Amino acid sequence: MNELNDKILSVIEKRGRKTCTTDTILEALDLHSSMDFIRVSKALEEMEKDLLVFRTEGNGFATREQSGVTEGRISIAKNGIGYIDREDRESIKVEEGDQMGALDGDIVLVECRLWQVYGRVIKIVKRARTQVIGTYERTPRGLKFVPDDERLREKQMRVLTDKDFTPVEGLKVLCDIERYDGVMTLRVGRVIGHKDDPGVDILSILLDHDIIPEFPEDVMNQANSIPGTIGEEELAGRRDLRDVRTVTIDGDDSKDFDDAVSVERTENGWQLLVSIADVSHYVTENSPLDLEARKRGTSVYVIDRVVPMLPHVLSNGICSLNPKEDRLTITCAMQVKEDGTIDSYEIYPSVIRSDERMTYNNVNAMLDGDEELNKKYAHLGDLFETLADCADAIREARIRKGAIEFDSDEPDIKVDENGHPLSVEAKVRGHGEEIIEDCMIAANVCVANQLKWAQIPGIYRIHEEPSSRRMRDFVRISEALGHKLRLGQSSVYPNEIQRYLESVRDTNEFPVLSTLLLRCMQKARYDSSCVGHFGLAEEEYLHFTSPIRRYPDLVVHRMLRKYLFEGCTDLNAMKQDEANCTEYAESSSIRERNAQDAEYACEDLKKAEYMLDHINETYDGLICSVTPHGFYVHLDNTIEGLVHVSELKGDFYIYDKDRMQYIGEKTHRIYRVGMPVTIKVLSASTAERTIDFGLVGRNGTVQKKKPVFLKKRDERKRVRKARDITRKGSRHGTKKRK
Repeated sequence: MNELNDKILSVIEKRGRKTCTTDTILEALDLHSSMDFIRVSKALEEMEKDLLVFRTEGNGFATREQSGVTEGRISIAKNGIGYIDREDRESIKVEEGDQMGALDGDIVLVECRLWQVYGRVIKIVKRARTQVIGTYERTPRGLKFVPDDERLREKQMRVLTDKDFTPVEGLKVLCDIERYDGVMTLRVGRVIGHKDDPGVDILSILLDHDIIPEFPEDVMNQANSIPGTIGEEELAGRRDLRDVRTVTIDGDDSKDFDDAVSVERTENGWQLLVSIADVSHYVTENSPLDLEARKRGTSVYVIDRVVPMLPHVLSNGICSLNPKEDRLTITCAMQVKEDGTIDSYEIYPSVIRSDERMTYNNVNAMLDGDEELNKKYAHLGDLFETLADCADAIREARIRKGAIEFDSDEPDIKVDENGHPLSVEAKVRGHGEEIIEDCMIAANVCVANQLKWAQIPGIYRIHEEPSSRRMRDFVRISEALGHKLRLGQSSVYPNEIQRYLESVRDTNEFPVLSTLLLRCMQKARYDSSCVGHFGLAEEEYLHFTSPIRRYPDLVVHRMLRKYLFEGCTDLNAMKQDEANCTEYAESSSIRERNAQDAEYACEDLKKAEYMLDHINETYDGLICSVTPHGFYVHLDNTIEGLVHVSELKGDFYIYDKDRMQYIGEKTHRIYRVGMPVTIKVLSASTAERTIDFGLVGRNGTVQKKKPVFLKKRDERKRVRKARDITRKGSRHGTKKRK
């Protein structure tokens, strides 16, 4: 946007509700000539075409905000309704006929007045989807391409193919979108394989999220040209830490080790060294490797495979801190006081030689006194006990500051060689996992502090304060479950959330309340500005410790080298790096969300596939959310399924949104969030990635719990009011994914 456009927008904004005509703008800008009139009129015409301003009554102009126009990402539910989130306000809803052909994830401009909830899309700013994955299925009219995404199945499509392509029933293909409007035009670009072939299901999800397992030829050529050993000349200017007792601690299946730790007891606490693989030494700016890493943004970890940000020859080779091998690193050396606070730190380039590749399981066992393992690693002395003491002190200091610790289950899904799930369990975090987490967070805080106060361009990891609207909704739910949460008048503080979680930790509702509260939080993201991390209660925070698998970490390393180690003072270079960091932060945030969506989709797929082997089996669980079409039950193994309202037998059940519960119209039996129930697995769908439950009693019959009666008159009024709403819109509610 040019300078004149900025000035025009400023004038219109300042006018507020007053009519702002072309003459008003000319007068405000002190422009009087006929050429000025032509220039401003032309600028307004272009701005109107670009939907930056809108014409009002009286031939005036208004900004987007004044006209009730919002830019946002549209999320389209399976029932066809689109949603655009708004800060501190209810999401805008867009009926299917008002979406102007927008697809799920598109960036759109939507018109919705302040007093309205429903809006209409007036422009598609950016398309999120460029490809469609589908399967050829047999129909009475022959083979037909059916998109995997059921939200696209009602759209008219035309599929173009090359002459040598022959469709086969069950064949899964990836198509490029050549035209969006009217009849969507697709062209088959890649054959993925038959839908029943091992691994095709996961590969399809990855490709659908634009996650490509293969690397381009020029990227592999550069990766293969990098020597697998360190030359003597590469050690210049590095601090030699090869004689310092150092280990890596990772999961059993890990193959890329990008962080190593070392610790020694001091008179006033500990000296903690966190050494991170110096990936930026090998992946130089704007090289093929760098451009590909920037495009990918992150490594993607799904059920049975990893799609790395960097080729395995690097991530598992010269960039991995393999034991007994010299490796180039960047070290953050911290002086940790007895109370866990960081007294001082120093960041420098280094070279290390890891003594051992340790696993979380082994470290946990050693800390628990496993004699055999302690004997095997006796040459490391008291390293792990000292490390545990130091990390525990760091954690306690962080908690004192107000850092929030949410308890959320992560699934651990084991599959056989064909990708069929054998087990689904909740991951267990031990002391070893916490130790590494604490050490990495401490290093990240120190590096963020260094970049901020030295005014070095960088990418920060930011987590903003939750919106007041979401917190108000949570307070209402929490109070309905009998737990009060008192918040400040103007802002939410991390220690308030922390104290609340501690107060409900021993209640039956804790797992649900913790999850609901986590969903109230803003999503952490990357930004070139340092605005702090709410969840960690830190004023400065970034990601420095995983440059093998996260692009922002790689950029931070590059900035440290350029400005801290090499002492660059070029103001033009700094200005360019600041602009680059803004761009990289935005793209990395998008790629991170995309990777998470793919990971969740793969988990949902395998959970549904696992439950297909357990139809009619019963489990105990907790009601974790209540919706107009039923409620979801969370099992101990992290699997969630829907108990549809039609499965609530023996009464007509009314949905009470305010208290997140269902109430029997006659019996007054209640099903609410946090309530323990026993369920039977009724069905599961890998195509839709959903699981359906039914309620059972302990003897396998329809559950007959002792009714909970509503005694207060106002609650009976609530029932009658909710009943009217339910009968109008929810009696025939459809199943919908959370």
